[in-house]
Amino acid sequence: MNQASHPQRGTTAHMPDLNWSQVRETVLMLELAAVQIEAAMSDSNASVEVLTDSFTSMAGHMSDISETIGTLPDEGPAGAVKQKLLGVSGQVSGMVHQAIIAFQFYDKLVQRLAHVGLSLGELSDLVGDGRRLYNPEEWVALQTRIRTKYSTREEIAMFEAVMQGVPVQEAVQRFMAEMKDKSDDIELF
Repeated sequence: MNQASHPQRGTTAHMPDLNWSQVRETVLMLELAAVQIEAAMSDSNASVEVLTDSFTSMAGHMSDISETIGTLPDEGPAGAVKQKLLGVSGQVSGMVHQAIIAFQFYDKLVQRLAHVGLSLGELSDLVGDGRRLYNPEEWVALQTRIRTKYSTREEIAMFEAVMQGVPVQEAVQRFMAEMKDKSDDIELF
């Protein structure tokens, strides 16, 4: 087989030759990062599905338990038990509520990581294509596609800040501070 007909795969940085390319090395590392994100998300999705199903089932059982407790008399020994059970079931319901909120944060994380993985893949394609690499219009198109993947005002503001020259770390710190401020505003699904 002719080496020229098949692009070289893998790093040659340890033994560079005349065909060595920092662009190919960059593409390789971008592809690896994108696949690692995808694999981590895939691994964690199965576990989170089990947890989501468990907590959904627990919420249903807690509702049944609360209804049953409500049928107990308010007076006498049963009344004391009723009050204790109402307190415990209220605490467990609160824990289920907190778990549901945590799942919402996880869902947002997965969406953001999926966007990062797709963006890394598109960046890898652009950097690996010598016809597009040096074309500013291609970079603007990539930036536009990446921007449209952001779903919150804070993410868009972070992206715009970086595009306007704010250091990435500073833009991310602003984003994280804004998201922390919003953490109490999570709606239940």
